Amino acid sequence: MIAIVVPHRAPVYRRGMVRMPALGAAVVLHLLVLAACGGESGYEPGEELSGGATTVFDEGVNAFSLAARNLEGARREKFFVGNSIFKRAWVTAPSSTTGLDGLGPTYNATSCAACHFKDGRGAPPADGEAFLGLLVRLSVPGTDEHGGPLGDPVYGGQFNHKSILGVPAEGTSRVSYVEVPGAFADGTVYSLRAPTYHLEDLAFGALDPGIMMSPRTANHMVGLGLLEAIDEATILALADEDDADGDGISGRPNRVWDEQAQATRLGRFGWKANQPGIEQQVSGAFLGDMGITSPMFPVDSCPPAQTACAAAPNGGTPEVDQDKIDEVTHYSRLLAVPARRGADTATVLAGKELFLSAGCETCHTRKLVTAQLDGVPEVAHQTIYPFTDLLLHDMGEELADHRPDYLADGREWRTPPLWGIGLIRVVNRHTNFLHDGRARDLTEAILWHGGESERSREAFRTMSAGDRAALVAFLESL
Repeated sequence: MIAIVVPHRAPVYRRGMVRMPALGAAVVLHLLVLAACGGESGYEPGEELSGGATTVFDEGVNAFSLAARNLEGARREKFFVGNSIFKRAWVTAPSSTTGLDGLGPTYNATSCAACHFKDGRGAPPADGEAFLGLLVRLSVPGTDEHGGPLGDPVYGGQFNHKSILGVPAEGTSRVSYVEVPGAFADGTVYSLRAPTYHLEDLAFGALDPGIMMSPRTANHMVGLGLLEAIDEATILALADEDDADGDGISGRPNRVWDEQAQATRLGRFGWKANQPGIEQQVSGAFLGDMGITSPMFPVDSCPPAQTACAAAPNGGTPEVDQDKIDEVTHYSRLLAVPARRGADTATVLAGKELFLSAGCETCHTRKLVTAQLDGVPEVAHQTIYPFTDLLLHDMGEELADHRPDYLADGREWRTPPLWGIGLIRVVNRHTNFLHDGRARDLTEAILWHGGESERSREAFRTMSAGDRAALVAFLESL
């Protein structure tokens, strides 16, 4: 057995809010001033349209599964074809279901939707549940030929706890937690859960002595095409690698291998910004999560020690053709962002002011304008509110996975977009956040912030109960 132990140094939050406390007097006064004079933290007309013209208006269980509002005609029909492939469960080869077989030989899920249920966010397993929507990346010291992580020589780059008949699964995964107490400045106590990850029943012997692991949950998928359409120069303009402005924030870009271009490009997607674009993200997930080969990644992931894996039948070469990859990519790019709720209400505007005054926008960039994305006119020239800079930031030792990923070091993570975050509870029936889902609600997620975001965390921790509730209400409106 091998375990990842996360240091127990961060504070935690007691769950369960009975009533939203009154707003702090300073915030009420500030709102009155804004009402009289205007200001950047007041309501901005149109800010509820998080995805610009692509935005949809839905607050229900399908809020993340709708096509961009401006998607029409044959391109809309192609979206639904992609949706059907995204939801389809793949089966073992050979099968009469031609074109949809070839699952495995080792894998974590049978469909894209198994991890991204209703195109939403995965969660860590409850006690006794299997890992689904949470995977474990593996690597050893050094880099591959393109500067990326070097997989374990026996278990590869991702731990697979499922397999087809006649092929051993790599092992089992388990997570356990320890509660760590803390307190807000006003004396209210809270408790965070610190995780330990266990890889057990290893089928091919011990992992490499230098093994590095990184548990990662599946993100919700809205607005991906909009993020892909942001001009590289716009993202780089937000970077401040040497903290030239002295604000303690030094976001920097990741540079990753683009398999299609055969060149290094800006990373935008994934928890470490380790993917350059949606097509490569889709193709990589087909291989890594389901064991399905594609034109971009035509070889099964069967390290030399896994001989039964290498000898297993396949569903063709490749197992998913380029047309299906194109359709799933089209679908993934055009999942709409839902509109905000209550963006002009007093409590949400108070929370917005607190979000800005705490410095949260330094990383969670509120407003951006897209450029163009070849073949996707719907996402071009849109004013969007994603709350991300798509850059890497040092998040402190408590959140570190100690696993480099291209230029990202073991303490750095990409700023995740916040749009749609308030609807995770509705769509996915949980409120687990951060890269491994350890945070049980948004308050806990904030309290886990460290490194470059420590000052923002402390600003939140020292707020009054009413101000904390207002800031969370603002996040829940996104």
